Amino acid sequence: MNIGIIVGSHRKDSQSAKVAGFLATRLRAFGVDVWTLDLGREPLPLWDEDLGSGEGQWEFLPGLTKKLQDSDGFVIVSPEWHGMATSALKNFFLLCNVNSGLAHKPAMITTVSVADGGAYVVAELRTSSYKNNRLCYIPEQLVVRNVAQVLNSVAEENNPEAHDYFVDRADYTLKLLMAYCDALISVRAHGAADLEKYPNGM
Repeated sequence: MNIGIIVGSHRKDSQSAKVAGFLATRLRAFGVDVWTLDLGREPLPLWDEDLGSGEGQWEFLPGLTKKLQDSDGFVIVSPEWHGMATSALKNFFLLCNVNSGLAHKPAMITTVSVADGGAYVVAELRTSSYKNNRLCYIPEQLVVRNVAQVLNSVAEENNPEAHDYFVDRADYTLKLLMAYCDALISVRAHGAADLEKYPNGM
């Protein structure tokens, strides 16, 4: 099984990246191959009309598309900024059309907040980010609140009770994502989806 983690923070050393690193470690412990696209360290060009050319600033895109196509599922990690998902993450979804490799694959939303936020991003991603690429968000999500106090590699930096809760909740949600990865293989193989006739969602 191969799962891609997309980190939506613009910061090079972000709390979102910390959470993504923790989730990657847990997935590897479950025997999963993991790759990560950190949009803070590897920012993508903003969408423009030359997107499909494969030239200039878009020469990298076939390589990214291949990674997405080879993945069985995804973890989408985003901080909540001003009650919204980040522009880098929104741009990522604009670049991912129906042939990008996301279609009919499961994804787990993970949101990050330095306080008690995170829920607005969940609602936003579930509302608008899947329409044309056909990504399938699983019903569970992980909302990491007071993130500076949990999932740190230095144990003394963690709030023990909160940290243990998020470790357990992360394991539960990741195992559910893995089950959906297995289940949706049969959906893609079924042949019911006609992405050529209906490339855009309604």
